[in-house]
Amino acid sequence: MENLVNYTNENIKSLEWNEHIRLRPGMYIGKLGEGASSDDGIYVLLKEIIDNSIDEFGMGAGKQIDISVDFNTNMVCVRDYGRGIPLESVIDCVSKMNTGGKYDSIAFQKSVGMNGVGTKAVNALSEYFCVQSIREGKTKIAKFQRGNLIEDYPVTSCTDDNGTIVTFKPDSDSRLFGSYSFLNEYIEKMIWNYAYLNKGLVLIYNGQKIQSKHGLLDLLQNNMEGEGLYPIIHLQENGFEFAITHSDKVISEENYSFVNGQHTTQGGTHLSAFREAVVKVAKDFYHKDFEASDVRSGMVAAISLRIEEPVFESQTKTKLGSTNMKPDGSGQAVKTYVIECVKKAFDDYLHINSEVADILLQKILLNEKERKGMQNVKKLARESAKKVSLTNKKLRDCKIHYNSKDERRLESTLFITEGDSASGSITKSRDVQTQAVFSLRGKPYNCYNKTKEVVYTNEEFNLLHNALNIDEDLDNLRYNNIVIATDADVDGMHIRMLLMTFFLSFFPELVKSGHVYILQTPLFRVRNKKQTFYCYNDLERQKAISDCGSTAEITRFKGLGEISPDEFAHFIGKEIRLEPVLLNKESGIKEVLSFYMGDNTPERQEFIIENLRYEDSVNE
Repeated sequence: MENLVNYTNENIKSLEWNEHIRLRPGMYIGKLGEGASSDDGIYVLLKEIIDNSIDEFGMGAGKQIDISVDFNTNMVCVRDYGRGIPLESVIDCVSKMNTGGKYDSIAFQKSVGMNGVGTKAVNALSEYFCVQSIREGKTKIAKFQRGNLIEDYPVTSCTDDNGTIVTFKPDSDSRLFGSYSFLNEYIEKMIWNYAYLNKGLVLIYNGQKIQSKHGLLDLLQNNMEGEGLYPIIHLQENGFEFAITHSDKVISEENYSFVNGQHTTQGGTHLSAFREAVVKVAKDFYHKDFEASDVRSGMVAAISLRIEEPVFESQTKTKLGSTNMKPDGSGQAVKTYVIECVKKAFDDYLHINSEVADILLQKILLNEKERKGMQNVKKLARESAKKVSLTNKKLRDCKIHYNSKDERRLESTLFITEGDSASGSITKSRDVQTQAVFSLRGKPYNCYNKTKEVVYTNEEFNLLHNALNIDEDLDNLRYNNIVIATDADVDGMHIRMLLMTFFLSFFPELVKSGHVYILQTPLFRVRNKKQTFYCYNDLERQKAISDCGSTAEITRFKGLGEISPDEFAHFIGKEIRLEPVLLNKESGIKEVLSFYMGDNTPERQEFIIENLRYEDSVNE
């Protein structure tokens, strides 16, 4: 009892609203991050502001939203042409918890934001935040810094159109977002999703007009690689919309799900019901008890559900938890509603379009044949994996995983390294709670143009895909971030390509979903007796040399194994630099793999020679 800490009134603390958000940002925006991942906090801040404008459009107020992002200053501006925040409530709506129009289901029906928290979180986590409301010829402006009001302008006359303008800059404080940067690809994809889900809405993003005429049909057409096996089936039923086809270029299934315009990347009750409904329709229509995986393998689908006051499993709203269509628990269950909508619409479509029904049947039968052909291979692989796993030292696992309910699940990371020296440095300096390490023994097998049998018969690939837990789909993926950590030399680049060939050949949805990254490690260390700089490119090296002066000692890192565990802790901690592997329709997975990993050696050699860069040597 001697070590018992005193617990008195002095231990009780009361935080201001903005202090609580800044102290516990994960409760409000999921995670921080520096912008390399699409679920990093800076994109959540942008989404929260756009959501409010979308809710205005949903209520029939304003058909255009202007969005600008300055990639040099990180200043963001969102302007809608809705009703505008009531002028006397402008400050309270952006800085007073439990205050806002979303609590009134008459003023806002089927909106994304329900708790009046989003805009306050943006305000508290921004080093600059300005809100302006324009209503009926009058305007009100207020400016904040990290949630604290710094300028309160009086209401004045204004000739601009009604609406709300929010300008903000995420906080670069090292305890929050640090040295962050926005990626145009993530923002553009987010805005396109808003367009797909809000037909008739015009979004102007940095001068580019983004608009969708056909909703989810456009989404599939713009995101699918190649054509579907049959024309995209696009159906709507009250508050539910879905589009579906099958592709021979998709290994498992690819789903896009939304609730009230929110991209539920983790699915939820609505997506589970949809997947179940598709299988049920196929079984009933063809009068055969198919395996669910045979029906859904190769399926590409998008669904959108609109309900009153949805319940999400977290403030970031990536997974729907609602079980009923109405917030009070009354009315139809989400599962029943979705299944009935899909069953009626999809079944009717197949009866009317017999050609599509025949194509779908052939695809299901082909999936069944391939699955049965792989059963023995999988069985032998599982038996082999069980034997090896008893002594396997490749995976040094972490304690928190992506498929858990832990609040740090988004931080779960698997580093794939080459050799024992690199994996040793990362292992000693990692966060054992959220960071795991998988060590390769040299260069992995080139699986270009090989069948999926390679996944199970190659010991290294079998252990890797078992570690990820992605045998059938991504539902039980164990790590949110899969980071390829190789040396920045020719061999390291080759290993990257071999791993990317594996993922793109057999698990492309892992890459398309934004889970795969390349670890950026410093090329140089520049230091003197007082300070040390780690430089990731020549520009940073030159600046560091200038800062250190004539006594600067310059070290060129040739491999990850040369970096000590103490130093490595900086490179995989809060200051980690990740380069996301991004894919779009123009990427052409088949064409990319064919060019870089195929048999076209002369063509590839010519390309390398034409694009070869010469770097000046550096004296160590």
